[in-house]
Amino acid sequence: MQHSKPHWLLYTLLLIILTIAAAALSLSVGEFRIPISDIPRLLNDPESMERGVLLYIRIPRILLGFAIGGGLGLAGAILQGIYRNPLVEPYTLGISGGASLGVTFVIVMGLHTLNVFFLPLAGFLGAFATIFLVYTLSVRSGALSVNRMLLIGVMISFIASSLMMFLMSITQADNIHGIVFWIMGSLHETNMAMIGGIVGLSISCLLLAYLFVMPLNALRLGEGKARHLGINTDAIIRILFIITSLLTGACIAIAGVIGFVGLVIPHIVRLWVGSDYRIMLIASFLSGSIFLILCDVIARTIISPNELPIGVITGIIGGTVFIVLLSRSQKKSKLLS
Repeated sequence: MQHSKPHWLLYTLLLIILTIAAAALSLSVGEFRIPISDIPRLLNDPESMERGVLLYIRIPRILLGFAIGGGLGLAGAILQGIYRNPLVEPYTLGISGGASLGVTFVIVMGLHTLNVFFLPLAGFLGAFATIFLVYTLSVRSGALSVNRMLLIGVMISFIASSLMMFLMSITQADNIHGIVFWIMGSLHETNMAMIGGIVGLSISCLLLAYLFVMPLNALRLGEGKARHLGINTDAIIRILFIITSLLTGACIAIAGVIGFVGLVIPHIVRLWVGSDYRIMLIASFLSGSIFLILCDVIARTIISPNELPIGVITGIIGGTVFIVLLSRSQKKSKLLS
Protein backbone atom coordinates (compact mmCIF):
# COMPACT_ATOMS: atom_id res chain seq x y z
CA MET A 1 0.00 0.00 0.00
CA GLN A 2 1.54 3.29 -1.09
CA HIS A 3 0.34 6.73 -0.10
CA SER A 4 1.25 10.26 -1.13
CA LYS A 5 2.81 12.82 1.18
CA PRO A 6 -0.51 14.69 1.77
CA HIS A 7 -1.97 11.41 3.02
CA TRP A 8 1.03 10.95 5.33
CA LEU A 9 0.49 14.42 6.78
CA LEU A 10 -3.18 13.61 7.34
CA TYR A 11 -2.34 10.34 9.09
CA THR A 12 0.21 12.06 11.31
CA LEU A 13 -2.21 14.83 12.31
CA LEU A 14 -4.90 12.24 13.04
CA LEU A 15 -2.51 10.26 15.26
CA ILE A 16 -1.47 13.42 17.12
CA ILE A 17 -5.14 14.23 17.75
CA LEU A 18 -5.78 10.67 18.96
CA THR A 19 -2.75 10.88 21.27
CA ILE A 20 -4.11 14.08 22.83
CA ALA A 21 -7.55 12.48 23.14
CA ALA A 22 -6.08 9.40 24.85
CA ALA A 23 -4.15 11.64 27.25
CA ALA A 24 -7.31 13.64 28.06
CA LEU A 25 -9.22 10.40 28.71
CA SER A 26 -6.45 9.17 31.01
CA LEU A 27 -6.54 12.46 32.96
CA SER A 28 -10.30 12.22 33.40
CA VAL A 29 -10.90 8.52 34.10
CA GLY A 30 -9.90 6.65 37.23
CA GLU A 31 -10.96 5.98 40.79
CA PHE A 32 -11.70 9.70 40.97
CA ARG A 33 -13.52 10.84 37.84
CA ILE A 34 -12.51 14.35 36.91
CA PRO A 35 -14.41 16.21 34.17
CA ILE A 36 -12.04 17.37 31.44
CA SER A 37 -13.48 20.89 31.62
CA ASP A 38 -12.50 21.14 35.32
CA ILE A 39 -8.87 20.07 34.85
CA PRO A 40 -7.38 23.57 34.16
CA ARG A 41 -9.13 24.97 37.24
CA LEU A 42 -8.06 22.09 39.47
CA LEU A 43 -4.43 22.32 38.36
CA ASN A 44 -4.40 25.95 39.56
CA ASP A 45 -5.97 25.11 42.92
CA PRO A 46 -3.22 24.13 45.41
CA GLU A 47 -5.80 23.04 48.00
CA SER A 48 -7.67 20.50 45.85
CA MET A 49 -7.03 16.77 46.28
CA GLU A 50 -7.65 16.29 42.55
CA ARG A 51 -4.63 18.48 41.78
CA GLY A 52 -2.38 16.01 43.60
CA VAL A 53 -3.98 13.09 41.74
CA LEU A 54 -3.37 14.82 38.41
CA LEU A 55 0.17 16.05 39.09
CA TYR A 56 1.62 13.06 40.91
CA ILE A 57 -0.28 10.09 39.46
CA ARG A 58 -2.03 10.65 36.16
CA ILE A 59 0.27 13.08 34.34
CA PRO A 60 3.41 11.01 35.10
CA ARG A 61 1.62 7.88 33.86
CA ILE A 62 0.58 9.64 30.65
CA LEU A 63 4.15 10.76 30.03
CA LEU A 64 5.44 7.24 30.70
CA GLY A 65 2.77 5.71 28.44
CA PHE A 66 3.68 8.18 25.69
CA ALA A 67 7.43 7.57 25.94
CA ILE A 68 7.48 3.82 26.56
CA GLY A 69 4.64 2.93 24.19
CA GLY A 70 6.19 5.12 21.52
CA GLY A 71 9.68 3.77 22.14
CA LEU A 72 8.60 0.12 21.94
CA GLY A 73 6.48 0.76 18.83
CA LEU A 74 9.40 2.54 17.16
CA ALA A 75 11.89 -0.19 18.14
CA GLY A 76 9.56 -2.90 16.84
CA ALA A 77 9.11 -1.17 13.48
CA ILE A 78 12.87 -0.73 13.01
CA LEU A 79 13.79 -4.28 14.06
CA GLN A 80 11.14 -5.85 11.84
CA GLY A 81 12.63 -3.86 8.97
CA ILE A 82 16.19 -4.90 9.76
CA TYR A 83 15.37 -8.60 10.05
CA ARG A 84 12.56 -8.53 7.45
CA ASN A 85 10.65 -10.73 9.87
CA PRO A 86 7.19 -9.72 11.17
CA LEU A 87 7.61 -11.87 14.30
CA VAL A 88 10.60 -9.91 15.58
CA GLU A 89 9.94 -7.51 18.44
CA PRO A 90 12.20 -5.60 20.84
CA TYR A 91 12.18 -8.47 23.34
CA THR A 92 13.09 -11.19 20.82
CA LEU A 93 16.81 -10.47 21.11
CA GLY A 94 16.90 -11.40 24.79
CA ILE A 95 16.87 -7.80 26.03
CA SER A 96 13.91 -8.39 28.34
CA GLY A 97 15.49 -11.59 29.67
CA GLY A 98 18.71 -9.79 30.54
CA ALA A 99 16.87 -6.89 32.18
CA SER A 100 14.64 -9.27 34.16
CA LEU A 101 17.67 -11.23 35.34
CA GLY A 102 19.37 -8.03 36.52
CA VAL A 103 16.29 -6.89 38.44
CA THR A 104 15.76 -10.36 39.92
CA PHE A 105 19.36 -10.47 41.17
CA VAL A 106 19.05 -7.05 42.84
CA ILE A 107 15.74 -7.97 44.53
CA VAL A 108 17.03 -11.35 45.73
CA MET A 109 20.16 -9.70 47.16
CA GLY A 110 18.05 -6.99 48.83
CA LEU A 111 19.94 -4.17 47.12
CA HIS A 112 16.74 -2.48 45.87
CA THR A 113 16.05 -1.24 49.40
CA LEU A 114 19.27 0.79 49.49
CA ASN A 115 18.45 3.26 46.73
CA VAL A 116 15.41 3.97 44.52
CA PHE A 117 17.63 3.99 41.43
CA PHE A 118 19.08 0.50 41.96
CA LEU A 119 16.14 -1.37 40.41
CA PRO A 120 15.99 0.53 37.08
CA LEU A 121 19.79 0.64 36.96
CA ALA A 122 19.95 -3.14 37.37
CA GLY A 123 17.38 -3.58 34.61
CA PHE A 124 19.30 -1.34 32.24
CA LEU A 125 22.66 -2.96 33.00
CA GLY A 126 21.14 -6.41 32.47
CA ALA A 127 19.71 -5.29 29.15
CA PHE A 128 23.01 -3.66 28.15
CA ALA A 129 24.97 -6.82 29.01
CA THR A 130 22.62 -8.85 26.81
CA ILE A 131 22.99 -6.38 23.96
CA PHE A 132 26.78 -6.58 24.19
CA LEU A 133 26.74 -10.38 24.33
CA VAL A 134 24.35 -10.79 21.39
CA TYR A 135 26.31 -8.32 19.29
CA THR A 136 29.72 -9.82 20.11
CA LEU A 137 28.66 -13.41 19.41
CA SER A 138 26.94 -12.39 16.15
CA VAL A 139 30.06 -10.96 14.53
CA ARG A 140 32.07 -13.37 12.42
CA SER A 141 35.20 -12.32 10.55
CA GLY A 142 34.18 -8.69 10.94
CA ALA A 143 30.73 -9.26 9.38
CA LEU A 144 27.46 -9.08 11.28
CA SER A 145 25.06 -11.98 10.68
CA VAL A 146 21.43 -10.95 11.15
CA ASN A 147 20.10 -14.50 11.37
CA ARG A 148 22.84 -15.49 13.82
CA MET A 149 22.01 -12.45 15.95
CA LEU A 150 18.35 -13.45 16.10
CA LEU A 151 19.10 -17.06 17.10
CA ILE A 152 21.64 -16.05 19.73
CA GLY A 153 19.19 -13.51 21.17
CA VAL A 154 16.49 -16.17 21.54
CA MET A 155 18.91 -18.60 23.22
CA ILE A 156 20.24 -15.96 25.62
CA SER A 157 16.63 -15.12 26.50
CA PHE A 158 16.01 -18.77 27.46
CA ILE A 159 19.22 -18.90 29.53
CA ALA A 160 18.36 -15.65 31.33
CA SER A 161 14.83 -16.89 32.07
CA SER A 162 16.20 -20.13 33.51
CA LEU A 163 18.68 -18.28 35.73
CA MET A 164 15.89 -15.96 36.86
CA MET A 165 13.71 -18.96 37.82
CA PHE A 166 16.65 -20.42 39.74
CA LEU A 167 17.04 -17.19 41.75
CA MET A 168 13.30 -17.07 42.41
CA SER A 169 13.36 -20.66 43.70
CA ILE A 170 15.94 -19.88 46.38
CA THR A 171 14.57 -16.55 47.63
CA GLN A 172 11.80 -15.51 50.03
CA ALA A 173 8.13 -15.30 49.07
CA ASP A 174 8.08 -11.50 49.50
CA ASN A 175 10.86 -11.14 46.94
CA ILE A 176 9.02 -13.39 44.49
CA HIS A 177 5.98 -11.09 44.67
CA GLY A 178 8.16 -8.08 43.83
CA ILE A 179 9.85 -9.87 40.95
CA VAL A 180 6.58 -11.07 39.41
CA PHE A 181 4.99 -7.63 39.78
CA TRP A 182 7.96 -6.01 38.00
CA ILE A 183 7.94 -8.60 35.21
CA MET A 184 4.26 -7.89 34.44
CA GLY A 185 5.04 -4.21 33.89
CA SER A 186 3.58 -1.00 35.29
CA LEU A 187 3.60 2.77 34.86
CA HIS A 188 3.97 3.47 38.58
CA GLU A 189 7.24 5.39 38.34
CA THR A 190 6.83 8.91 39.80
CA ASN A 191 10.45 10.12 39.76
CA MET A 192 10.30 13.05 37.35
CA ALA A 193 14.01 12.78 36.54
CA MET A 194 13.49 9.25 35.23
CA ILE A 195 10.28 10.22 33.45
CA GLY A 196 11.90 13.23 31.80
CA GLY A 197 14.87 11.10 30.81
CA ILE A 198 12.81 8.41 29.08
CA VAL A 199 10.62 11.00 27.31
CA GLY A 200 13.72 12.78 26.02
CA LEU A 201 15.38 9.50 25.02
CA SER A 202 12.31 8.25 23.12
CA ILE A 203 11.88 11.47 21.16
CA SER A 204 15.63 11.67 20.46
CA CYS A 205 15.65 8.09 19.13
CA LEU A 206 12.67 8.90 16.89
CA LEU A 207 14.49 11.91 15.42
CA LEU A 208 17.72 9.92 15.10
CA ALA A 209 15.90 7.08 13.31
CA TYR A 210 14.81 9.51 10.60
CA LEU A 211 18.45 9.85 9.57
CA PHE A 212 18.24 6.21 8.44
CA VAL A 213 14.91 6.28 6.58
CA MET A 214 16.36 5.61 3.13
CA PRO A 215 18.61 2.72 4.30
CA LEU A 216 15.61 1.18 6.09
CA ASN A 217 13.54 1.40 2.91
CA ALA A 218 16.40 -0.19 0.97
CA LEU A 219 16.76 -3.02 3.50
CA ARG A 220 13.17 -4.02 2.75
CA LEU A 221 14.55 -5.32 -0.56
CA GLY A 222 17.17 -7.46 1.21
CA GLU A 223 20.76 -6.85 2.26
CA GLY A 224 22.18 -7.83 -1.15
CA LYS A 225 20.07 -5.36 -3.11
CA ALA A 226 20.66 -2.67 -0.50
CA ARG A 227 24.42 -3.08 -0.98
CA HIS A 228 23.99 -2.68 -4.74
CA LEU A 229 22.28 0.63 -4.01
CA GLY A 230 25.45 1.80 -2.27
CA ILE A 231 24.34 1.28 1.35
CA ASN A 232 26.77 -0.01 3.95
CA THR A 233 24.30 -2.52 5.39
CA ASP A 234 26.59 -3.85 8.14
CA ALA A 235 27.19 -0.38 9.57
CA ILE A 236 23.51 0.62 9.30
CA ILE A 237 22.33 -2.58 11.00
CA ARG A 238 24.89 -2.13 13.79
CA ILE A 239 23.82 1.46 14.47
CA LEU A 240 20.09 0.72 14.37
CA PHE A 241 20.52 -2.37 16.54
CA ILE A 242 22.34 -0.34 19.19
CA ILE A 243 19.76 2.49 19.07
CA THR A 244 16.73 0.20 19.37
CA SER A 245 18.35 -2.05 21.97
CA LEU A 246 19.35 0.80 24.28
CA LEU A 247 15.89 2.37 23.89
CA THR A 248 14.22 -0.95 24.71
CA GLY A 249 16.55 -1.50 27.66
CA ALA A 250 15.70 1.93 29.08
CA CYS A 251 11.95 1.29 28.66
CA ILE A 252 12.22 -2.07 30.44
CA ALA A 253 14.36 -0.61 33.21
CA ILE A 254 11.67 1.95 34.11
CA ALA A 255 8.40 0.14 33.38
CA GLY A 256 9.26 -3.56 33.45
CA VAL A 257 8.40 -6.02 30.69
CA ILE A 258 5.40 -4.75 28.71
CA GLY A 259 4.83 -7.17 25.87
CA PHE A 260 3.20 -7.09 22.44
CA VAL A 261 3.50 -3.31 21.88
CA GLY A 262 6.57 -3.67 19.66
CA LEU A 263 5.08 -6.71 17.89
CA VAL A 264 1.48 -5.75 17.14
CA ILE A 265 1.69 -1.98 16.62
CA PRO A 266 4.05 -2.10 13.58
CA HIS A 267 1.75 -4.74 12.01
CA ILE A 268 -1.32 -2.52 12.36
CA VAL A 269 0.55 0.56 11.16
CA ARG A 270 1.94 -1.29 8.13
CA LEU A 271 -1.56 -2.38 7.11
CA TRP A 272 -2.87 1.15 7.55
CA VAL A 273 -0.20 3.47 6.14
CA GLY A 274 2.05 1.14 4.14
CA SER A 275 5.67 0.06 4.54
CA ASP A 276 7.48 3.29 3.69
CA TYR A 277 9.57 4.19 6.72
CA ARG A 278 9.06 7.89 6.12
CA ILE A 279 5.59 7.46 7.62
CA MET A 280 6.11 4.13 9.42
CA LEU A 281 8.44 5.57 12.06
CA ILE A 282 6.24 8.41 13.32
CA ALA A 283 3.06 6.34 12.91
CA SER A 284 4.49 3.44 14.93
CA PHE A 285 5.71 5.81 17.64
CA LEU A 286 2.38 7.63 18.05
CA SER A 287 0.30 4.45 17.70
CA GLY A 288 2.37 2.74 20.40
CA SER A 289 1.84 5.76 22.66
CA ILE A 290 -1.92 5.72 22.12
CA PHE A 291 -2.12 1.97 22.68
CA LEU A 292 -0.18 2.02 25.96
CA ILE A 293 -2.01 5.06 27.37
CA LEU A 294 -5.37 3.41 26.66
CA CYS A 295 -4.19 0.08 28.11
CA ASP A 296 -3.17 1.93 31.27
CA VAL A 297 -6.67 3.42 31.51
CA ILE A 298 -8.17 -0.06 31.23
CA ALA A 299 -5.72 -1.48 33.79
CA ARG A 300 -6.68 1.25 36.29
CA THR A 301 -10.44 1.01 35.85
CA ILE A 302 -11.45 -2.54 34.89
CA ILE A 303 -11.34 -3.82 38.51
CA SER A 304 -11.38 -0.44 40.27
CA PRO A 305 -10.41 0.41 42.99
CA ASN A 306 -7.77 -2.31 42.42
CA GLU A 307 -5.39 -2.18 39.47
CA LEU A 308 -4.17 -4.78 37.02
CA PRO A 309 -0.53 -4.83 35.82
CA ILE A 310 -0.47 -3.16 32.42
CA GLY A 311 1.37 -6.14 30.90
CA VAL A 312 -1.75 -8.23 31.47
CA ILE A 313 -3.85 -5.83 29.37
CA THR A 314 -1.30 -5.45 26.57
CA GLY A 315 -0.85 -9.23 26.45
CA ILE A 316 -4.59 -9.96 26.18
CA ILE A 317 -5.37 -7.21 23.67
CA GLY A 318 -2.13 -7.52 21.71
CA GLY A 319 -2.33 -11.31 21.46
CA THR A 320 -5.96 -11.21 20.36
CA VAL A 321 -5.30 -8.55 17.72
CA PHE A 322 -2.27 -10.45 16.40
CA ILE A 323 -4.29 -13.66 16.00
CA VAL A 324 -7.05 -11.75 14.18
CA LEU A 325 -4.50 -10.15 11.84
CA LEU A 326 -2.94 -13.53 11.06
CA SER A 327 -6.34 -15.08 10.39
CA ARG A 328 -7.30 -12.25 8.04
CA SER A 329 -4.00 -12.46 6.15
CA GLN A 330 -4.44 -16.23 5.71
CA LYS A 331 -7.96 -15.75 4.34
CA LYS A 332 -6.73 -13.12 1.86
CA SER A 333 -3.90 -15.39 0.67
CA LYS A 334 -6.40 -18.22 0.08
CA LEU A 335 -8.68 -15.94 -1.93
CA LEU A 336 -5.77 -14.76 -4.09
CA SER A 337 -4.46 -18.29 -4.73
